[in-house]
Amino acid sequence: MSHVFLLLLQRESPVSAAMSCCVGIEHHCTVCHWISGWRPHAVYSLPGVKFDSCNTPTMSELSQELFTQKLQQCCMLFDFFDSVMDLKSKEIKRATLNELVDYVSTNRGVLVESSYPEISNMICTNIFRTLPPSDNPDFDPEEDEPTLEASWPHIQLVYEFLLRFLENPDFQPSIAKRYIDQKFVLQLLELFDSEDPRERDFLKTILHRIYGKFLGLRAFIRKQINNIFLRFIYETEHFNGVAELLEILGSIINGFALPLKAEHKQFLMKVLIPLHTAKGLSLFHAQLAYCVVQFLEKDPTLTEPVIRGLLKFWPKTCSQKEVMYLGEIEEILDVIEPTQFNKIQEPLFKQISRCVANPHFQVAERALYFWNNEYILSLIEENIDKILPVMFGSLYRISKEHWNPTIVALVYNVLKTLMEMNCTLFDELTSSYKADRQREKKKEQERDELWKKLDELRLSDAALVQNNSHGLPGVQNNNNNNNNNNNNSSSSSNNNISSSSSNNDNDNQDKSVDSAPAVATDDREPDVGVAAIESTPCAK
Repeated sequence: MSHVFLLLLQRESPVSAAMSCCVGIEHHCTVCHWISGWRPHAVYSLPGVKFDSCNTPTMSELSQELFTQKLQQCCMLFDFFDSVMDLKSKEIKRATLNELVDYVSTNRGVLVESSYPEISNMICTNIFRTLPPSDNPDFDPEEDEPTLEASWPHIQLVYEFLLRFLENPDFQPSIAKRYIDQKFVLQLLELFDSEDPRERDFLKTILHRIYGKFLGLRAFIRKQINNIFLRFIYETEHFNGVAELLEILGSIINGFALPLKAEHKQFLMKVLIPLHTAKGLSLFHAQLAYCVVQFLEKDPTLTEPVIRGLLKFWPKTCSQKEVMYLGEIEEILDVIEPTQFNKIQEPLFKQISRCVANPHFQVAERALYFWNNEYILSLIEENIDKILPVMFGSLYRISKEHWNPTIVALVYNVLKTLMEMNCTLFDELTSSYKADRQREKKKEQERDELWKKLDELRLSDAALVQNNSHGLPGVQNNNNNNNNNNNNSSSSSNNNISSSSSNNDNDNQDKSVDSAPAVATDDREPDVGVAAIESTPCAK
């Protein structure tokens, strides 16, 4: 057995003198510093773990003890943010982890019951940690580079060891379930939010192995994934590991027994379908569509509620999402049964018709590509009498009006295909469409004429109001003058009459009559004021 090298990080240990007696000697006191109970802030390179010369399937006592020591040694953590600190110890730990991975992968009889707690402790100590907040609060997975885990040189090997541990032929779930329990699974699921895609990839494989080996944890794992998705949809709108969890679910759904449980159907309709509304759909849409198709292959009767659910959440303003929805619809139509197609053809092709008429050429192009699918064409041909009336108007209009020549060419090909399927119906729809267009043009012309008349009427009323607004102040002044003059003339006439009657009782009525014209002729403005009042619109 190779001799022991003692490497200290901070300073030489007091135990080094005692350990020096073992250097270069094939002796089992290589673990004396562990037996003494001393735990230095350093990592030592221990002898390689080997079997006895007889290569028996069970570990020797020494090998088991040394294996345990190496597991304990790897529980020491280091700060990888300081690139120059503890370099030797970091390297020794990395080499030890490599040795453990190889040892568990290539040998039998390694996993005895007493080793399970040490293995679990080493794994939990290294991988379970609080994930740091993102360096970029506005982190966009589609645009920005992810922040990689600084301690990945060690964590990668721990994940590798865990994977080999689960895949070892001697692995016993009955013993491991004491340590790989619900708490372990919860902590593992939290790590899926890591920004490092390398870590999420390892976690995906490990969780899948746990799901396969621990039957008692399966329902719990599905429930917790369900909770993560619901929190992502309705609360946080952020979780880095959605794609990886959906990938695991794809293989889980593939193994569901028939008939499907109500729990699984509810998961499809309440979680997977609303998951299409997420902002970052492009990051996991391929995995999501695969899960949906897996459900429909298991139970075709779910096709109608799934299609109607997608139509309910169909994007209105995001062209990129529309293209993804159309791609998923085509995947569903590839596996749909004709009886199920009959139930959803009208609402589905109404939406496809709107997509064909979309001014965004990528949306229109993706919708028109449906006619390149042989199976979809056969479904359309069987139901041409219902689908052609829905599609014809949009196709005919786009063939005349769309700005993109590629779309126009595709539309001509689609119209030609539909015409070949049912020429008679195509001719009827053409005639009907032209007649409808003529009626629409006539209505548009009538509307234009009506608006023109309304504009003319509005202008004439505005001119009349403007003229009246200039004339009204003069009328009011004339009315005021007229009233004042009338009052003055009446008072003067009364004074004249009273004076004449008092001064000369014998005056005849001619004098009083002669005095009236004198008052009337003093001021002729009242006649002008009356004429002005009579000429106003209100007087009329």
